[in-house]
Amino acid sequence: MATMTAAQRREQARSDYDAFLRDCPTNQLLGRLSDKWVGLVVAALVPGPMRYSDIGRRIAGVSPKMLTQTLRALERDGIVSRTVTPSVPVRVDYELTPLGRSLAGLLTAVKNWAETHFDDVRAARERYDEETAENTDAADVA
Repeated sequence: MATMTAAQRREQARSDYDAFLRDCPTNQLLGRLSDKWVGLVVAALVPGPMRYSDIGRRIAGVSPKMLTQTLRALERDGIVSRTVTPSVPVRVDYELTPLGRSLAGLLTAVKNWAETHFDDVRAARERYDEETAENTDAADVA
């Protein structure tokens, strides 16, 4: 087994968690965190624990299948905890873990940014579409 120099060890450590590398675990984690349902579920849980049905009502458009998959993935990643209370019917609550709370500020900020700046984005899209259509029309005439 070959030994590594200190410089090689530093380079290896840097590449171990380089999100720009496709096979890096941090790249995969960023893929999970950038899912829109993840952001919305985490933001919905910021005020405190919620039941599955309450989360589903809070997030318009999420199917039961996607909500279940998202909650399971977040639980597996340690971002959400699931508490089952034996009763009739059984009560299941979801809440952010300390790790989830540390992420919530970031994802909530992205959600707030989208809500605040959507009119700017819409205007930019309209300008882009108009310019693209004009350029396409000019190319067709030439």
